[in-house]
Amino acid sequence: MAQATLPLKHLFDLPEGVIYLDGNSLGPLPKGAVARAVDVMENEWGAELIKAWNTADWMSLPQIVGDQIAPLIGAPSGSIATGDTLSIKVFQALAAGLKMRPERRIILSDHGNFPSDLYMAQGLIALKDQGYHLRTPAPERVIEQITEEVAVVMLTHADYRSGRLHDMAAITKRAHAVGAVMIWDLAHSAGAMPLDVSGCACEFAVGCTYKYLNGGPGAPAFIYARPDLVATVEPALSGWMGHIAPFAMDPTYQPAMTTERLRVGTPPILQLSVLQQALRLWDGVSLTEIRAASLALSELFIAEVEKRCPGLTLASPRDPAQRASHVSFAFDHSYPAMRALIDRGVIGDFRAPDLMRFGFTPLYLDAADIRRAVDVLQEVITDELWRDAKYQTVNKVT
Repeated sequence: MAQATLPLKHLFDLPEGVIYLDGNSLGPLPKGAVARAVDVMENEWGAELIKAWNTADWMSLPQIVGDQIAPLIGAPSGSIATGDTLSIKVFQALAAGLKMRPERRIILSDHGNFPSDLYMAQGLIALKDQGYHLRTPAPERVIEQITEEVAVVMLTHADYRSGRLHDMAAITKRAHAVGAVMIWDLAHSAGAMPLDVSGCACEFAVGCTYKYLNGGPGAPAFIYARPDLVATVEPALSGWMGHIAPFAMDPTYQPAMTTERLRVGTPPILQLSVLQQALRLWDGVSLTEIRAASLALSELFIAEVEKRCPGLTLASPRDPAQRASHVSFAFDHSYPAMRALIDRGVIGDFRAPDLMRFGFTPLYLDAADIRRAVDVLQEVITDELWRDAKYQTVNKVT
C-alpha cells in the first residue's frame, strides 16, 4: 500500500475558513462518516430491523473495530475490546489489576492525571472498602514511587493539559520489576504518535476514539489486555456481552476466553459504524510521519507565539521529545482570550486554571494554517480583544 502524503485535508469536512487546533479534544468529521451513518440507519436498521444483527453482522463490529485500532497502538489482532466509555474501561482495567495483586493495597497514579481516571480509582476504593489507597505524586516523581507495596500503576501517557509524556517503557519496566500491574491511558496519544503496548508488555491499555481517531462525540472507548493474561482477567463488570455465550441466556456468568470478556453491554452500532469509517483514514498513513509532522507544526507554533505574543508563557515541555501533539500556553486571561480566538475562526480550548491549549494534527493541518492561527492570536492578545464583555461569560463546556 502506498504511503499517504500529509496533510490529507480532502478526507475531512471542516468548515470553510476555520483553523482547527482542537483535534486533541474532538477530531473533525471525516468524509464518508455521514454516508455510513445514513446507510446503517436506512439500509441496515431501517430495512433489516433486528435481522441486521446477523445480516449486517452487527455482532462482529466491536471486534472488527478493535482490530482496526490494534496497529495504531502496537497491539496484536484480537487483543482489543471496544464499547462503553473510557471511564468504564479505566474501572475495568483497575479492578482487574487489583485482583491480580490481592495482597497489595496501593494504587499509584500522579496528581496531573485526568480527573475522571482519578475519580474512578476513588470510587473503586470506596466500593471495595478494603483499605486501598490512591497515591498521586508529581508526575516527575512517579517512577521513584513505584515500590513493592504498589498493586497497580495507572497513568495517562500524555498529560491532558501540557502534553508532557511519561516514559512508557521505563515506567512499565519499573512496575514489573517490583511486581506491579501497569495500566496506560492512551487518550491523548493514540493516533498522535507510534505506540508499542506489546513491546512494553503492559497488562492493560485503555483509550478513547473521539480525539485523534476522529470517531465523533461519545465514540466508543477501547481496552487492550495482554494476550497471555486474558484467560485470567476477572471482569468486575460482568455484562452479558462479555459472556462466553451471550445468547445461551445462562443465568450464571461465564466470561469469554478472549478479550471479549471485557465487553459489557450491547454495542453502540451507529457510533461503531462511524468509527469504523473514520479508522479507514489511517490506511497508508505512517504514525512515524504523523509524529514528525506534528512536532514540526508545534515547534513552528511555539516559535511564532513566543516571538509575537510575549504575554503568553509556554506551559508544555520545551523539549519536543517530551510532549505529545498538543501545546499549552499560560495567560492570565486565557479563557476570554480563547473565546475571542474561536470567534475569529481559530479553534483551540481552555483548561483550568489559566491554559490555552492547541492541538497539532497533521492529517489536516499544515504550516500555513499555523502561521495564520498565530496571526489571529497576536491580534487577540495585542489588541486585547479578549476584554469584550461577551467573552467574560463562562460556557458549560470550556
